[in-house]
Amino acid sequence: MLSHEVIIRPVITEKNTMLGEQNKYVFEVHQDANKIEIGRAVAEVFNVQVKSVNVLKVPGKARVWRRQRGMTRSWKKAIVTLEAGSRIELFQGV
Repeated sequence: MLSHEVIIRPVITEKNTMLGEQNKYVFEVHQDANKIEIGRAVAEVFNVQVKSVNVLKVPGKARVWRRQRGMTRSWKKAIVTLEAGSRIELFQGV
């Protein structure tokens, strides 16, 4: 699996922005990716040194829309901790 296929998008929320102060960054990743693949992909794409990777699956939630029941999609989240001195600039355009 290619590095750009492993990392789908960064997850930017207020809580995740505060994690950036601890050198932790959150990404939505491919469902089949494991910790080793995710760490290598982040290191290659952002040119940083990865210290650790924590992975969790976010289950879909039940939703109702116009009397129809449905589910939001399930997805996989990775919290990547970087070595001291490494940094990812997610807001380069701002």
